[in-house]
Amino acid sequence: MMNQKDQDSLVQKIRTQYTDKGHSPLDGLKKLDAKVKRPAHLFAYIFGSVSAIVMGCGMSLVMTDIGDTLGIAEAMAPGVVIGVAGMLMAIINYPIYKGILNSRKKKYAQQIMRLSDEILQV
Repeated sequence: MMNQKDQDSLVQKIRTQYTDKGHSPLDGLKKLDAKVKRPAHLFAYIFGSVSAIVMGCGMSLVMTDIGDTLGIAEAMAPGVVIGVAGMLMAIINYPIYKGILNSRKKKYAQQIMRLSDEILQV
């Protein structure tokens, strides 16, 4: 059996799922902040994943006999080149991410500052 406090908490939790949510300036600020950050995050995740796959392909060529299966007689040199290319991609991922994020911050800074001033009533 639930005690009254737990029951009231559960009822309130369910009830909030069915009430209309009013739009507040804070909701707009959160949405705008996500709009600024999302493209940079997407780029970093996708580019980072691709660079890890490229680096892994190079490592596989060097450390396994998959080169023979692919018909590459000497897989060491191409494997090292592909692995290093993947590493370089991973290394430049963060500076590119920061560049995208900073340019978007500059683009939306006035809107975010205006909305935050309204919320803080400065």
